[in-house]
Amino acid sequence: MALKIKNITDLYNVQVFTDEGHYFGDIEEAVLTSNKISGWRIRATRESFLSRILGGAKGVIVPHQLVKAIGDIVIISKSAVPSYEEESGEE
Repeated sequence: MALKIKNITDLYNVQVFTDEGHYFGDIEEAVLTSNKISGWRIRATRESFLSRILGGAKGVIVPHQLVKAIGDIVIISKSAVPSYEEESGEE
């Protein structure tokens, strides 16, 4: 099986989902440290789970270790999602 290589810029605007299937947002850019990807800046889009829990914030940076898969979409661990238990308990 050959290693599939992608350019970082190919991932810009790719949709990000949690491992529970929630649409999280879109990749805005990669965060590089010492020529390695240390994280991803995720933009909160209108219908995204991220925009509902962040309110007015524009996005978050997700550490690369929490990325589970990269392909046509990106899948991140649910532990990357900011806590929202207080809000969901009131509904």
